[in-house]
Amino acid sequence: MSELTIIKVGTGVLTNSNDGTLDLASLVHLVSAIAGQVTTGHRCIFVSSGAVGAGVSSLGFTEYPQDMVTRQACAAIGQAKLMQTYSSLFANFDITIAQVLLIAADMATQKRAGYIYNTLHRLLEEPRILPIINENDSVAIKELRFGDNDMLAVRLAKLIGAKRVILLTSVDGLLHPETKELIPEVSDIDRAFAHVRGDKGRFSMGGMASKLKAIKFAVESGIETHIAHGRYPERIADIMAGKGISTRFAPASELH
Repeated sequence: MSELTIIKVGTGVLTNSNDGTLDLASLVHLVSAIAGQVTTGHRCIFVSSGAVGAGVSSLGFTEYPQDMVTRQACAAIGQAKLMQTYSSLFANFDITIAQVLLIAADMATQKRAGYIYNTLHRLLEEPRILPIINENDSVAIKELRFGDNDMLAVRLAKLIGAKRVILLTSVDGLLHPETKELIPEVSDIDRAFAHVRGDKGRFSMGGMASKLKAIKFAVESGIETHIAHGRYPERIADIMAGKGISTRFAPASELH
């Protein structure tokens, strides 16, 4: 099989910032870019946030609810909306989606992790099927969570043997705190934490600090990782070709 890329997209890319509803134009753009990679023979797994964000408007909220039960109810509504949208959009490219919902306990033992590995590898044998992964927010209480989908994506990458992870967010990559210029390459993940700001939107769960924590796990596991702008998903093709606009975090295996 060809090398595997995990593409993770955050809630801030998928939803409108003013009300948390799904941003259909952004989804169309994103799906087209991912479908292009699948069509050209690249193996991809798509980790998609957005379930809670997609569900909040259905219950009349203008931001994330604070209590866990209401948030889980939003996820149950939003996950169905999200997958229905993906199914319809990817069908335009003759791609069938396969939904896999996980909680941290699913990777807690070798036996359970093996079930995930076997299922995903079987799906990846089919050239026109795209696995879409999300944390099972409707049942994942704090003790059962990965933390966020950045960590889910990199842990999945290690389990499944992915070559790279691309984290799509609302910025071009890691920015220098003074010049605001994009840092194209990072070889020292610990020094990168100095560049972190605490930004996160009303409908997003994570920030740059959580991304760097996940990236540290990835690069120490030998996985090339990128932060890129999810509103410009056409850049994915260039990133996968070793070019493109992103911050690339070199895997530890390159540094020795």
